[in-house]
Amino acid sequence: MPKIRKVVTTVWYNKKNMYALRRVFPEAQFVYVPFYDKDALEREARDADVAILMGDVDPVLLGENTLKWIFCDHAGLNGSARPEVFARGIPVTGAAGRSAPVLAEHCIYFMLQGCYHTRELLAAQEKGQWGVDGMQTWRGLYGRTVGIVGLGNNGRHLADRLKAFGMHIISYNLAPVKGYDFIDRQLTIEGGDTIEPLLRESDFIVLTIALTDQTFHMLNKETFKQVKKGAFLVNMARGGVICTEDMIEALKDGTLSGAGLDVFEEQPLSPDSPLWTMPNVYITPHSTPQVPDRAAASIEIIRENARRFEAGEPLLNLMRPADAMDGGKAEGGWAKVLNTRLTKEQIAQIDFDKYFGKRDWTDPSEWM
Repeated sequence: MPKIRKVVTTVWYNKKNMYALRRVFPEAQFVYVPFYDKDALEREARDADVAILMGDVDPVLLGENTLKWIFCDHAGLNGSARPEVFARGIPVTGAAGRSAPVLAEHCIYFMLQGCYHTRELLAAQEKGQWGVDGMQTWRGLYGRTVGIVGLGNNGRHLADRLKAFGMHIISYNLAPVKGYDFIDRQLTIEGGDTIEPLLRESDFIVLTIALTDQTFHMLNKETFKQVKKGAFLVNMARGGVICTEDMIEALKDGTLSGAGLDVFEEQPLSPDSPLWTMPNVYITPHSTPQVPDRAAASIEIIRENARRFEAGEPLLNLMRPADAMDGGKAEGGWAKVLNTRLTKEQIAQIDFDKYFGKRDWTDPSEWM
């Protein structure tokens, strides 16, 4: 069975979590490298077995080295699913599922905005106004139909919660998911189903599907024609799943009653985007409140995969050819920036604590 003898990592964890991560590999040499020190990363990877990265697979790791497994500390692996990475043949895994409970909450937050018309109620509250025109027609979630597009970790957690809300659930997924018999209809690609019945019957359409070449712009001018009039759209997947221009038109003409959007084709969203000022759109900046300790959740995924690696078992969250995207469609956000070779001057100007969280150590000896 393969043994892990050396691990190199670039993750931005606090002292407690770095200590825990290091002890996942008690018998291995463990080396920390700042993500922006590409020369050191390339050098340390030459005789390493495992790389645990903040972002996507760095190009410097595709040269001559002994790597046998790479972990990327984020859920989506589109930015790593590049031809040169597959050609290198190193298994790549991600952290899908670590934040699924709160991502499901985030979906429900958007759905409740659509039900309770928060913007109108807050405006009335500021004016000391009792009631809002049309509020007698508002309806809650109970008894209504939600279409969940994608039954991965996030979609399954959402289905669990919406069942408790008393909603009727339709799902659209590659294949059936066992243990979810309470879903009223499981539409599947393998079964020859299309997404049309979900769009036609759902009061809420929630996207929790991975972005791939097959799902890029799956909601567009043609599919919006199939949507139930007045449906509310939630996108917690990736911006590229929706054609933005066509969605804006659907919001304007009443095809959609509103939308809750956490992700966008262009990130950050341009200040000039009409989405900012549309009264029926709720926006969050690709940011969800964290689970109690997101890094700890990642470490548990790493721990299980380290066990599987040495036992010769299939790895969790393994990158697949289906994760690949054509050209500039793939989204990575900060994950892409992390693989950019920065100058010393650029590094000095970035407040890493602001973007990645406060780190309570300066030298690896503090947790090693």
